[in-house]
Amino acid sequence: QMQLVESGGGSVQAGGSLKLSCAASGDTFSRCGMVAWYRQAPGKVRVLVSDINGGAITRYTDSVQGRFTISQDNSKNTMHLQMNSLKTEDTAIYYCAAVCRGNTYWGQGTQVTVFS
Repeated sequence: QMQLVESGGGSVQAGGSLKLSCAASGDTFSRCGMVAWYRQAPGKVRVLVSDINGGAITRYTDSVQGRFTISQDNSKNTMHLQMNSLKTEDTAIYYCAAVCRGNTYWGQGTQVTVFS
């Protein structure tokens, strides 16, 4: 089994930047076909923000395109979400996830709050 732990959340002013990290144990991201970041805003369902497929192909939801960057560091068994030009609408709990050898794993989430 795999365990995922997010870090790097916090409060930031609109227009600022924040970098989220996700550390894996029990398995390695290099064995995962897909790694991803999701978020859940207050009163909303959890939605996909960004993912990496096959360790190379990235995609982003329209609302963060051009502002967020997803990355994967296999040497440290971590993944990251660099968030720039943050907006108040980005306020949410952010979760990392991975699909590895047929199983799906989730972190506990980290709170991101963007204030104006």
